[in-house]
Amino acid sequence: MAGTAARGLSRASLAIHQPPTDLGGAMGGRIGEVRFQFNPDQLRLSRSANWHTEPAVAYTRGAPPKFTGSEPARLQLEVFLDRSASPSSKDVQQQVELLLSCCEVTPQSIDAKAPSPPWVEFSWGSFSTVQFVAYVTSVAATYTLFSPSGVPIRATCSLSLTEVATATKKQNPTSGALSARRAHRTVAGDSLASLAWREYGDATRWRVIAEANGIDDPTRLRPGTELLLPSTTDLPETQGAP
Repeated sequence: MAGTAARGLSRASLAIHQPPTDLGGAMGGRIGEVRFQFNPDQLRLSRSANWHTEPAVAYTRGAPPKFTGSEPARLQLEVFLDRSASPSSKDVQQQVELLLSCCEVTPQSIDAKAPSPPWVEFSWGSFSTVQFVAYVTSVAATYTLFSPSGVPIRATCSLSLTEVATATKKQNPTSGALSARRAHRTVAGDSLASLAWREYGDATRWRVIAEANGIDDPTRLRPGTELLLPSTTDLPETQGAP
């Protein structure tokens, strides 16, 4: 039973991507990923809506409010990193640096003349409510244990994420259709396997992209082709290898 439970455990993760190069565009290729050693003890998710009321003499208890728009979702969580069993490991230091870089402009976005920090996507198994494209508004790292040489081997990072607003909703999951979360325009050297690796961390999921775009021959992928990349919530558990 213990082995079955271990295999069924979903680990939370934070995928970090290049920002889009144009206003309203989709996020770019994956920069890295922070895989949680321990799932969060709690998540704080908030949403808010704006309403405005104009004073009017015709109403004795105030005029009817007018809805003026929704605010993006905000997610707050903590990441606990520990490598105390391997004092020579630099994993904690590298993971914290990766998180801190989410508040720094990426060199690629500077080259594209659209300077921006990375965009991220938090995911945790089938918990789709907290899975959305976002940007990091703050990172605070607290180092609590160090190796004899001064390398941090334990840390807790507090993250604040703000949703990147989109104009379209995901498709109804009961329709059986894939909800494409972003588009990618292929360049020379791209393959379905390489795109699946960058997007999902698993090259064998290339068939999902092929099916979502009606591609019969994955070997004939022309540069400049715009592909829809399905959300990770739509992916089956396994895919056949190419």
